[in-house]
Amino acid sequence: MDFDITEISNDMPDFENHNQAREWFKDQFHDKFSLRSTDEKDGKKVFYYHIIKDPESYKRYMESFAKPVKHEITNWETFKSYSTVEITEDGDIHLIS
Repeated sequence: MDFDITEISNDMPDFENHNQAREWFKDQFHDKFSLRSTDEKDGKKVFYYHIIKDPESYKRYMESFAKPVKHEITNWETFKSYSTVEITEDGDIHLIS
């Protein structure tokens, strides 16, 4: 799956909250949009999602975390297999290619 982060950013509406943003991304990317973790930043809850570009490479990468052996990433292709989307509880978006 190939896409342009700048184009996505330009096409996004303004969101009032996390749920609106999540639904918009789900509509755009379906099962290629996956929640990875949550955190708190500057007093706001932040949700970290991945937009999966290369499902095979991404799957190998995620499976490596389940192994008890220390995993080493020696190939940049792993990081090209997804983009990160940060969504705050009030709908602010930060895209990381």
